[in-house]
Amino acid sequence: MKNDKLVSIITPLYNGEKFIGLTIESVLAQTYKDWEMIIVNDGSTDNGLQVAEQYAAKEPRIQVLLQENAGSAAARNNGIRHAKGRYIALLDADDLWEPWFLTQQLKLMNEKQCQLVYGAHKRIDANGEEILRPYIPPKKVTYTDMLYTCSITCLTGLYDTEPYGKVYLHEEFHSLRDDYIYWLEILRKCAVAYGNQGIVGSYRILDNSLTSKKIKMIRPQYRVYRKVEKLGVLRSLFYLCSWALHGIVKYWK
Repeated sequence: MKNDKLVSIITPLYNGEKFIGLTIESVLAQTYKDWEMIIVNDGSTDNGLQVAEQYAAKEPRIQVLLQENAGSAAARNNGIRHAKGRYIALLDADDLWEPWFLTQQLKLMNEKQCQLVYGAHKRIDANGEEILRPYIPPKKVTYTDMLYTCSITCLTGLYDTEPYGKVYLHEEFHSLRDDYIYWLEILRKCAVAYGNQGIVGSYRILDNSLTSKKIKMIRPQYRVYRKVEKLGVLRSLFYLCSWALHGIVKYWK
């Protein structure tokens, strides 16, 4: 039975020994207490699973699921299938929430009477130090806005399943653009999402070369436009260029 106040936090875990404890601690520190955290171990080979299980043994709101390595999309879907809450949040195993994250995001959702909210966040390195200016998203986005650029960072999104039910990620994309497709699918249903302009979390950037990471994303981004959104070649190329330019601005110090 779905709990109308419960937030289900879905965290895929793959070799996240170094950061998963910090991520869990940021959830435990939430001022909003009605949550469950579903950590899906995606075939880790380090001690991340043991760290998660130690927390779960002490905190009944945390549960750990096991699966063979299949990528973050499959892990997230596994967690969503087991979720009992009305609200779904995706929190990666190396990102952090501010203590007020759930309280503020639920408040914004109630004020705007909407089904999807997101927010601003810091950008930190492996040591937790800020490496870029905080990312401040637009106050609201539509489906079309999201074709130009992804303004919803995974760790800040919160989705209300009440009107449209659960939404699952496209596993064929594995760990590339699966969350982007997820937000697009939700926006096709609810039309508009609203952004919190205040800092609600920290996104950890571990890749030393943002340029090489962006280049790696070009092909899957194009596939999203062509194969998932069913856009023509010219529109797909147009949005791809927009996405690339926005990406340069987003990561410009």
